[in-house]
Amino acid sequence: MEKNKEIISLKGPKGSMDIDANDNLTKKLAMIIEHKCLGVKATEVAKKYGYSRSRYFQIQGAFEKGGSEALKKKKRGPQRNYVRTETINNQIMRHRFLDPDASAAVIAQKMRQSGYKVSQRSVERTITELGLQKKTPFSKSGKREHRNRALQDKKKDTNNSYEPFG
Repeated sequence: MEKNKEIISLKGPKGSMDIDANDNLTKKLAMIIEHKCLGVKATEVAKKYGYSRSRYFQIQGAFEKGGSEALKKKKRGPQRNYVRTETINNQIMRHRFLDPDASAAVIAQKMRQSGYKVSQRSVERTITELGLQKKTPFSKSGKREHRNRALQDKKKDTNNSYEPFG
């Protein structure tokens, strides 16, 4: 079953053409053609296609500068990662390789002491994305042991044994 489509009809001296109202690129091109080639007033054409007059002229200007590519919807939001730059990522990797047991909090603190503005969460994301997490060893049952349990057991062993000096 086909969805209900809103149709805009573009009429010219030799016929007409139907345009899907949800196809933004075609809608913008048709609006420009209708104004420039058919002589329909900008206010009327903008209203027909659901734009303001000033927005029509913005679209027309974009088309004149960059063609149909300029009319395509672009990804919104930041175009790059401005916190975790390549330098920051390299420093996080450096700290991780120098001290594999260092936590994300420790690495973030060292980075801040070195003059890099980075949060613990950014360090955690970088470690995860670059695959720098430590693998926990498998137990005999085939399940991964928790690293904290192994450390706790190690601390218990050292606390229970007393060795005098010398």
